[in-house]
Amino acid sequence: MAETLLEVVDLKKYFPITSGLFDKVVGHVKAVDGVSFALRSGECLALVGESGSGKTTVGRTLLRAYQPTGGRVSFHLNGEAIDVMDADEEQLKGLRRHMQMIFQDPYASLNPRMTVFEIVGEPLLVHGIKDGAQREKRVRQLMDQVGLNPQHMRRYPHAFSGGQRQRIGIARALALHPRLIVADEPVSALDVSVQAQILNLLQNLQDDLGLTYLFIAHDLSVVRHIADRVAVMYVGKIVEEAPVDALFSRPRHPYSEALMAAAPVADPAQRQPPLLLQGEVADPSNPPAGCPFHPRCRHATPQCKTEVPTLQSIETDHAVSCHRAEELHLSGMSG
Repeated sequence: MAETLLEVVDLKKYFPITSGLFDKVVGHVKAVDGVSFALRSGECLALVGESGSGKTTVGRTLLRAYQPTGGRVSFHLNGEAIDVMDADEEQLKGLRRHMQMIFQDPYASLNPRMTVFEIVGEPLLVHGIKDGAQREKRVRQLMDQVGLNPQHMRRYPHAFSGGQRQRIGIARALALHPRLIVADEPVSALDVSVQAQILNLLQNLQDDLGLTYLFIAHDLSVVRHIADRVAVMYVGKIVEEAPVDALFSRPRHPYSEALMAAAPVADPAQRQPPLLLQGEVADPSNPPAGCPFHPRCRHATPQCKTEVPTLQSIETDHAVSCHRAEELHLSGMSG
């Protein structure tokens, strides 16, 4: 069993809702509401769910891009557990050498007025590597590592394709030899053929550099290809967490089943009738009583409408937040 690299306990991020002339706070959007998980060194944990489920907010909050409302995030470094939430600016700057992010949009995440050398070399400059020759050597190494021609480092982002721009973003994330990469939908804005290339690159880098990924995605076919474990999110909470094979062969939460039924299947012989969810995603500023998924769940009982289920272990490394998890027989994803 690999050592724990990141431990997240009861993480919360609430965004205030204001109204009136004086911006009085009248409520909160509970984007992340009590999320807990552990990330082991060298593995890839995928966070999945519909838009608005809180996946991206989890990634940005644990990196302190967003200031958390509550909870604890412990990053284990050199045998010491560092509390990310209590770190001051100087400590946070040191931590960010080891925790980096790959953004979803390869067009918006790169400064169009900076060359590739400036973009990839900026983290080095921020962290004290002032020598230009040393930075250039490292940028050349990084560009070669991600499959780009180092001779193109003086070009601007507009000269590259979407896939190449994402490779630039990956090179920037790798500049400081991080241990943890938060990948926020890193292939969703790319063509399918390019997606496969970027996924293979991420896997090769993980093997070569011993990286640990928190991989945020909504495409289950991508998740199945790259992840070791999967955590399914709904309205700011994790409703199921399991090894990837266990989740895809036998999901234990009705929402996980619905996500898999909605995923396209290439082989017509393996296609299943669509499992259509009724209603809309619950409002995170005013979630329903009981299980937040019960208004859309075909298996809901009166208990589901009044009692909030807790995330409980039902098998080894498999936890689910559902009152009927033990009795339901749900369909997985074939192929």
